[in-house]
Amino acid sequence: MQKDGTVGDLMLQVNPQDSGYVWILFAAFFWSLLGVASKFCIAGGLLPLETAFWRAAIGCLCFIIHAAITGSWRVNIRDALLFMLFGLWGTAVFFAAVQISIKFSGGGTAVVLLYTAPVWVAFFSRLLFKEQITKRKILAIGIALCGTALVCFTGGSIPGEASIMGILFGLLAGFCYATHYPFYRWWQTRYSTAAIYAYMLLGGCIALGFFEPIHITHSLDIWAWLIVLGFLTCYLAYFCYGMGLKRISLVRAAVTCHLEPVLGTLWVWLFWDENFTPLGWLGCALVLGAVLLLTTDKSKE
Repeated sequence: MQKDGTVGDLMLQVNPQDSGYVWILFAAFFWSLLGVASKFCIAGGLLPLETAFWRAAIGCLCFIIHAAITGSWRVNIRDALLFMLFGLWGTAVFFAAVQISIKFSGGGTAVVLLYTAPVWVAFFSRLLFKEQITKRKILAIGIALCGTALVCFTGGSIPGEASIMGILFGLLAGFCYATHYPFYRWWQTRYSTAAIYAYMLLGGCIALGFFEPIHITHSLDIWAWLIVLGFLTCYLAYFCYGMGLKRISLVRAAVTCHLEPVLGTLWVWLFWDENFTPLGWLGCALVLGAVLLLTTDKSKE
C-alpha cells in the first residue's frame, strides 16, 4: 500500500479508530467552508460550472504535486483511465450539482442536502463490503438525517427563496457524494489518496471544461476564494477523508461528517445572513448527538 506522507505516519501512532475520527473531523471542517466560499465566487460573477471547474483544477494540481513529492503517482494505465472516468460522475457532476444547489437554494441548504449520503453509504457498504449495520448505526443515521432535515427546511436556506431545482441538485450531490466512499474504499489498498484523486479530479476538470467557458481574469478576491475552494475544500478535505477511511468504516465516516452541515450553515449565517430557526438549532443538536452516539460505539469494525 502506498504511503500518503509523514503526517499520516505520525497519526498511525495514535489508536487507529480514534485517529480515523480525527481525520474525518478535519475533512468535515474543510468541507464546511464550501458553501460560504462558493457564495463569494458566485456573487463575484462566476457561473456555477466555472466555480466547480476551478475547485477541481486547483485540487487536482495539489494532488499531482503531493503524489510527485511522495513518489506515489504511479498508477496502472487502465486504472488511471478508470479513475478519470469515475471523475466524470464523482467530480464533474458532483461539483456542478453542489454549485447549482448553492446558487438556487443557498449555501446552508446545499451543504445540508449533501448529508442524505449516509443512507446510500450504508447500502453500498453492506452490499459491497459486507460491513455490519448495527442497530446503533441505524439509530445514528436516523437521528442524523432527522437533524439534517430540520436544518434544511427550517434554517440555513435563503429566506423566501426555496427552489425545487436547488433541492433536487442538492439531493443529486448527496448521491454523488455517497459513491465516493465505496469507490475510494475499493482502491485505497492499491494506490495512495493523492494518486486516486489526482486522476479522478483530472477527469472531472476535462468534463467541466467542455461545458463552460473558463476565464483567468478574475479579481484577487475571487482568486483567493477559488484557492480556498481548491486547496482547502478539495485537496486537504479529500486527503484527510482518505486517511480517515483507512481507519474507520464507511458508515462511521459518513455519519461523523455530519458535523460539516452544522459548521457550513454557521458560516453562511455569519457571512451571508442565512439564519437559523429554533427548530434549525434543534437539528444541529441532533446531528451532533448522532456523531456522539456513533463515536462512542466500540463494536468491532
